[in-house]
Amino acid sequence: MTVQVVSPVRIAVVVPAFNEARLIARTLQAIPAYVSHVVVVDDASSDATAEAARAVRDQRVEVVRHPENRGVGAAIVTGYQAAFARGADVCAVMAGDGQMDPADLRKLVAPVITGQASYAKGDRLSFPDARRAMPLTRWLGNVVLGKLTALAAGVKIRDSQCGYTALSRSAADALPLDKLWNRYGYPNDLLGMLAERKLVVSEVVVRPIYADEESGIKLWHALFVVPFVLLRVLSRRLLYTLRWRMLARTERRTLRHVETAPVHMVAPEFE
Repeated sequence: MTVQVVSPVRIAVVVPAFNEARLIARTLQAIPAYVSHVVVVDDASSDATAEAARAVRDQRVEVVRHPENRGVGAAIVTGYQAAFARGADVCAVMAGDGQMDPADLRKLVAPVITGQASYAKGDRLSFPDARRAMPLTRWLGNVVLGKLTALAAGVKIRDSQCGYTALSRSAADALPLDKLWNRYGYPNDLLGMLAERKLVVSEVVVRPIYADEESGIKLWHALFVVPFVLLRVLSRRLLYTLRWRMLARTERRTLRHVETAPVHMVAPEFE
């Protein structure tokens, strides 16, 4: 089924990039024409990432550079802020290393455009033959972290680590993005924030791409950083649950007090 992108809807793409001078031009050139604005956030690269992005000479492309490395999560938040400030209705995220298929962008943004979801997330694990398309360690790691994230955040999710996403303007306004985890582990933290606010998350099957790019994700990210973020998500969820239960209990007590309080009627005075 072909999904039509309604023209009045302004779609922006955020491209977080760190030392991606070799691949950034190829990534930007492949972004579909229906995207109105592209924000490249150079997270203090030591190579010519920003220069390579500007050299593409696409009028849609804006390059923002962090003076110091702040992490991929912070880069995405910077991109969100710039894109929504320039009038975007939906903001997608595509990595600067070309690991996300531009052909999947149309169906990724569709549930956000139609209002079916506040946040759409790519699902590589459900792609046909994903096991062969992904390195074994990546496939296993994503399966495990997806299950752990679903438990910690209380949200139905399979591929929690996929960075190919789309966020609505209204959801961005509702989220405390300034408190988002700055580095690897940000997808898990963001899913937790969405679940806490009862915002709908939709997964869309996307093609996994692994070619000549170099991933910045290390083993210790999966073993230590992401589990720490998941503990943060779980503790925040438990705190929210406790807070709402206490509030509900207080409201019930107040209601019972009002219902059982004696009614004092004052007889009218006659002259």
